[in-house]
Amino acid sequence: MSRRRRQQRLERVLGTPALFSTAYGNVGSSIYYALGVTAVFALGLTPVVFLVAGIIFAATAATYAEGTVRFPEAGGSSSFARHAFNELVSFGAAWAQMLNYIITIAISAFFVPHYLSIFWGPLRENPWDIVGGAIVVALLVLLNIVGIQESARLNIGLALIDFATQVLLVLLGFALIFKPHVLASNIHLGVAPTWGHFLLAIPVGMIAYTGIETVSNLAEEARDPARNIPRSISFVAVAVFVIYFTLPWIALSALPVHKVGNHYETLLGKGPPEGFSNDPVLGLVENLGVGGVLLSALKVYVGILASTILFIATNAGVIGASRITYAMSSYRQLPEVFRRLHPKFKTPYISLFFFAGVIPVIVLLPGKTDFLGTMYSFGAMLSFTVAHASVVALRHRQPDAELVFRARPNLRWRNVDWPLFALFGGLGTGLSWLVIVVQSASTRWVGLGWLIAGFVTYAIYRRRLGEPLTETVRAPIPFGPALALEYRNVLVPIVSRHESEEAIDLACRLATERGASIVALHVIEVPLELPLDAELPEAAEEQANDLLDEARAIGDAYGVNVIGRIVRARRPGAAIVEEATRRHSEIIVMGAPRREIRRQRVRIFGDTVDYVLKHAPCRVMVAAAPKAA
Repeated sequence: MSRRRRQQRLERVLGTPALFSTAYGNVGSSIYYALGVTAVFALGLTPVVFLVAGIIFAATAATYAEGTVRFPEAGGSSSFARHAFNELVSFGAAWAQMLNYIITIAISAFFVPHYLSIFWGPLRENPWDIVGGAIVVALLVLLNIVGIQESARLNIGLALIDFATQVLLVLLGFALIFKPHVLASNIHLGVAPTWGHFLLAIPVGMIAYTGIETVSNLAEEARDPARNIPRSISFVAVAVFVIYFTLPWIALSALPVHKVGNHYETLLGKGPPEGFSNDPVLGLVENLGVGGVLLSALKVYVGILASTILFIATNAGVIGASRITYAMSSYRQLPEVFRRLHPKFKTPYISLFFFAGVIPVIVLLPGKTDFLGTMYSFGAMLSFTVAHASVVALRHRQPDAELVFRARPNLRWRNVDWPLFALFGGLGTGLSWLVIVVQSASTRWVGLGWLIAGFVTYAIYRRRLGEPLTETVRAPIPFGPALALEYRNVLVPIVSRHESEEAIDLACRLATERGASIVALHVIEVPLELPLDAELPEAAEEQANDLLDEARAIGDAYGVNVIGRIVRARRPGAAIVEEATRRHSEIIVMGAPRREIRRQRVRIFGDTVDYVLKHAPCRVMVAAAPKAA
């Protein structure tokens, strides 16, 4: 391999910044509608609601950090439940996630035209906001069927601009319009809001944290899950909490609660044309205390930024819906038709059309944002509760399991490290789900109907296949157009530069023929006297990153996507076999030094290669490197 290629420095693929920006691009986008949707129920207690929801979210973030590092695969709560319970519970979590993605698509798309109304006023009201939202959904489904890829750098840039803009609005608000006495006068305990509406507002406020599943769905492509995933989730939690802890104060200072007739209201939670429930951040800007050219420029800037961020959030929902549908059909949870690929574009066009297109458009047709908010909470609270329960069950069933990352705080009792964060979070999300079910009749019947329809479909499909409801069953590898997507897991262990170059080179030739991508795996062997999550010398991590960067550079030369992965383990061979099993890899390509055999019974390969050859769940190909000059 050329010296130029070896010296090329590449951006760390899906490290902490990329994971953070992707997650914040989804979570942070919800500020553009969560303020209004929550204020409908919470009125003057909206900041308190976001504070309570933020505490529950912090516990949920800890659960997802531990679960995702433990099982670095797409699926989130569905994956956790598969390992902790059985396939039936996994399906329930996945079906709730599907509802989340559908609502995310609908609500994000619905708010895009409201922020674009700065250019054409009718977009703020029916029917043009619904028409605009439907066009956004249709366009993104079409683009995803064609296979247009997102730009990671664009997402990072927009996420940073978005966060900076929100911080700027907070600073301007504190300087210009923040009034503590106005905030105090907004509160009418037990009256506006009523205690029932206050309790209902807490799960609705959790809509502010839409997108935490994003990190789980990208876990398979994280460079170093043990480091990148917990850090990115922690950064997202802190950043979002800072915004939601401060921006509602500014919004309610600008748009306070007033008594109108026999009830209280705020323009922040009132619909158009008078109110700003459908574009709350624009409402904040209009009442920020600035005027003239500065106000006009700020409105245009926020309108364009918000619509762009919401457009990307809608696209993330479309991608999420297609990914989870494909995963569910791969595990025999949904019929085979939903992982059928387009013969030309090799994308799951049927699932995209149905779950990311038709159903979200039907959901947004009424144009009821409060209903969309409670429906999202129904699915999210159920999915989060399953995630919490799964982590608790895994800690109980495998008390001595050695974890690369263990979230905190914990309580040691009866030889089990009980996860207090998961116990608290599960209690909070479980009670929030019950509040939604009890207090919102429309959400209760639609949500329960969604669950019943899903479980009935699952049971009928499994019975037709002759498979039990609780057993994990992997769908067979399809032939024809679907082969390109199924045969994407070529696993290449990266050990040293000389041998690994030959292995990656061979794997790239295979991938070019099959249309696959490659997972380049580097195992950092942790000594027995150290815990798996111990701080290792920087030289070891730097060497691992250099080797993975070189592997990606070789892949770029072939036009093949190489995903770098760092794993900590006691034995490299066992870690390679485990990764191949978890990823359902079809072939492992390993590099080994070329040796001359001068006598019988000589060992051809080392311990790691021999172990993989003996225990691998798939084919193994060994690329013998030429002798070093």
